Amino acid sequence: MNYVGFDWASRAHDVTVLDEAGGVLDRWAFPHSETGWVTTLDRLARHGSAAEVPVIIERTSGLIVDRLLAAGHPVVPVHPTAFYAARPRWGASGAKSDPGDSYKLADYLRTDGHRLRRLTPTDPGLHELQALVRLRDDQVRARTAATNQLTAILDTYWPGPKQLFMSLASQIALAFLTDYPTPTSAARLGEARMAAFCRRHAYRGGKSPAELLSRLRAAPLAPVGLPPATLAAMVTAQVTLLKTLQTVISDVERLIAVRVVAHPRSNLLENLPGVGMINLAQLLAEVGPILDRVDSAEQAATECGAAPVTRSSGQTRGVYFRWAANTRARKAITSFAHNARMQDDWAAALYANARARGKRNPHATRIVARAWLRVIWACWSSGQPYNPDRHHSSRFLHRCHPAGAQARSRWSPHRRNDLDRAEHRHIMGSGGTVTLDDIDLT
Repeated sequence: MNYVGFDWASRAHDVTVLDEAGGVLDRWAFPHSETGWVTTLDRLARHGSAAEVPVIIERTSGLIVDRLLAAGHPVVPVHPTAFYAARPRWGASGAKSDPGDSYKLADYLRTDGHRLRRLTPTDPGLHELQALVRLRDDQVRARTAATNQLTAILDTYWPGPKQLFMSLASQIALAFLTDYPTPTSAARLGEARMAAFCRRHAYRGGKSPAELLSRLRAAPLAPVGLPPATLAAMVTAQVTLLKTLQTVISDVERLIAVRVVAHPRSNLLENLPGVGMINLAQLLAEVGPILDRVDSAEQAATECGAAPVTRSSGQTRGVYFRWAANTRARKAITSFAHNARMQDDWAAALYANARARGKRNPHATRIVARAWLRVIWACWSSGQPYNPDRHHSSRFLHRCHPAGAQARSRWSPHRRNDLDRAEHRHIMGSGGTVTLDDIDLT
């Protein structure tokens, strides 16, 4: 077997092919172009069938990885931090070059490849959904940035409109700034006009026109203003940008909803408590590919960043936040965990128990997320949709810990809840595989 090290960049890539003894069979660089890719794939084919020529690379997705997978090569991703830690084995000088990195990667694959996991092509439906979800995330971040920019302008030159409505990005706030972009344009705004504006835009904030006007007038005046025409142009530009972003986000969300409904595995998770259409799409797009390639729920929790890192040496032991994780998947599963604890007693009990033990909100949410990942993993791996009517954790605990069930009868209801939580924490932290039969009880 031959081994390929692929050092990628935005404009050009370096490739080295080694034999089983570590000898260099071939080495070249090529531009990131269609001609370069065709030439490279043909050159790799000279060293054996694609299935017998694995390629190691410091990334897990993108056009480069997709192109190698489509050609039939086993792709072995390695985390840049892990590869960096291995560099001293090739010398202590710290010398670095792109051709040298491709050689080191190939040699790392030759010696440590049995420790590394091969990538598998992502399900096309999940791949499409992932692209749409990430596009929406990008647009939401852009909307937040545009809102902050509009806030900064108003803070400096006209703070009044900030006090009127709950969010500057709301439709009614943008409509108000469209009609009244400057203090001068709002100088003659009275209760009658404010009432007409509220009726026209179906205002449901519960404040009277007089109260809204008092909020507008109570804001401090800017000591150094801008000409009305200049301020109007600045505010209008930001309002137009926000309206455009809102339209784009709405269009993308409608497209996401269509794709989620059409995906064959959306029914597995659609009944999870508190999951909406967007969060369901995030779970499918970001957590789904992880569930496809891992072997257990604990491994999924590790990749999603829901499981901590334990460092133990001698008499020193610590449990720390896991930085090396898929941050998009962590956001998806923790967002779901937050929503679920608002609507599900089991999740709420896990969260309350974690908070009672002194955990901060983000930590407690990750504890809930880790527990839910076991449930999601069981549904995903077995192909059985989540059924809330069959998910009774108290019966699960009663069956697994009958002694604890007997002890509960001797305590007050509040104390019995504490025992339930403690037993559930023991089970969820036991490390054993939890199957759907363990979770869905009739």
